[in-house]
Amino acid sequence: MLDKICTFLTKKIREEMPDIDDDRAEVIYFGLQNIFGEIPKTFVMLLFAYILGIFEWALFTFIALFIYKGASGGVHLKTHIGCIVFTCIFYCIIPFISKYMVMSQVVKYIVVASVWIFGIIMIKLYAPADTESVPILSEKIRRKKKIVSYISLTIALIVALIVPNNTMSNILILAHLFQTITITKLIYKITNNRYGYEVYGNASPELV
Repeated sequence: MLDKICTFLTKKIREEMPDIDDDRAEVIYFGLQNIFGEIPKTFVMLLFAYILGIFEWALFTFIALFIYKGASGGVHLKTHIGCIVFTCIFYCIIPFISKYMVMSQVVKYIVVASVWIFGIIMIKLYAPADTESVPILSEKIRRKKKIVSYISLTIALIVALIVPNNTMSNILILAHLFQTITITKLIYKITNNRYGYEVYGNASPELV
């Protein structure tokens, strides 16, 4: 239903603005997906975090991961309820673990280096990790998202080594590790997802 609504609105926007090309239309479509799909889940997650007493840290996790998650993509559960539950668990469990996780500086350097290497490899292989319901088949957009993924992951992990707050540092490390895991083929198989290219190949989807 959400896909149909976003497709309909994208078509209407193109009718009103004929100069919009396919790449820009795809960006508009993704934007509408975020507005109608992600924002309600975010409010529910923040409410849940507030009840648990970790509102500030959950909000920090969301903000810290916003660019990397948007660029690298990842799995989507089949139902909105499933997505809401997963979002709540994802953004609340990371702060909980981070509050009690203690690493020496040497261990932190090793962990950050390992997360960075793993992330770079997974980005190279899978990012941006789209789905069959929201495919990204424009090579231009895919290339931009891959570059942003590399940059945002690297900056976040550098900040994790510099920032003095232990919880904040741990959140940056764990959030980017967990997000990277969500783009892998193993997680796609577990959640019964397929990448967009597996469904459409090099053909453009009938979105607009």
